[in-house]
Amino acid sequence: MAEIVIEKVTKRFEKFTAVDAVDIKFRSGEVSCLLGSSGCGKTTLMRMIAGLETPTSGRILIDGRDVTALATKHRNIGMVFQYPVMYQTLTVRENILEPLRRQKLDKAERERRVDQMLELLDMRDLANSYIDGLDAGQSQKVAVGREVARQTAVILLDEPTTNVELNAKIQLIRAFKEITRELKQTIIYVTHDQTEAMTLADHIALMQDGNIVQYDEPHELYSHPTTTFGGWFLGNPGMNFLPAERSGDGLAAPLLAQPLPVPADLPAEGELRIGVRPEQIRLASAAEAGTVTGKLLERSINIAGRYLLKVQLGTSGVTVKMPGRYDGAPGDDVHLAVKPADVAVFADGKRVG
Repeated sequence: MAEIVIEKVTKRFEKFTAVDAVDIKFRSGEVSCLLGSSGCGKTTLMRMIAGLETPTSGRILIDGRDVTALATKHRNIGMVFQYPVMYQTLTVRENILEPLRRQKLDKAERERRVDQMLELLDMRDLANSYIDGLDAGQSQKVAVGREVARQTAVILLDEPTTNVELNAKIQLIRAFKEITRELKQTIIYVTHDQTEAMTLADHIALMQDGNIVQYDEPHELYSHPTTTFGGWFLGNPGMNFLPAERSGDGLAAPLLAQPLPVPADLPAEGELRIGVRPEQIRLASAAEAGTVTGKLLERSINIAGRYLLKVQLGTSGVTVKMPGRYDGAPGDDVHLAVKPADVAVFADGKRVG
């Protein structure tokens, strides 16, 4: 296990800044996910940790040792890519065993590690199968097991499920969970898939435009996003945002029946918005105290059979996620309510209060 410390690391490619003065500490023995859309800098940051790219400025420490200028082979890391290089003419067991032959391990220890990986990956029945007879998900499991069995200080995984079909992806994620739970190695997992990150990570580093905008536990990242980007990116669908303005001693917005108290740290100027998760908006059967009335625009079914309602509130629109069936039709009046505690306030894209 090893702590990874990134100190003001920047990476520029000519005039383009891929990673911008990032400061972060990845805790020893945890799974940390670098999460973000394509081009946000997550893979570049991972490649600098691996030694495949050199920072333009800043430094990287692994287990207290400055590795910024060290070659990859001297960093004691394992890596799994989207397209792992496998020995097609070797069996599953032999592929996992091969890198262990280069370590100073006795035969009994090598065999113990291979057997442990086969058990954790649930691949005992495939131990003597050749790689060219496996599907993409099974091959990727072998690639992960091969690196984990080396017991390096750090394991880096670069979107390993991207090219795996859905059922195999689910099995692969389960295998990752079992491995990380069992071995407690320090793992950096790069993904654009929020479901993977929320499932696997102890902490998530959410990236945007070369910066880490929030580093938190998955539940905290979802429940208390510090930016509008975080609120939008996480969730299916993401957080609703509506314009807000000062109204007397409060803060008014289309979804609010009563103004909110003004947060003490609300800046005097800047664009104000409120944010509410779709599942935190309640649909009332009739107009009542604490509700606002809008017009139903669209009804659809989301994952797990939940209904999504798109509702017009004046010049603004909101999405409501229903826990069960809804039989209303476009054009109907709908009555919405939200608890003040479920409303986040943002000024110029950053959360206040």
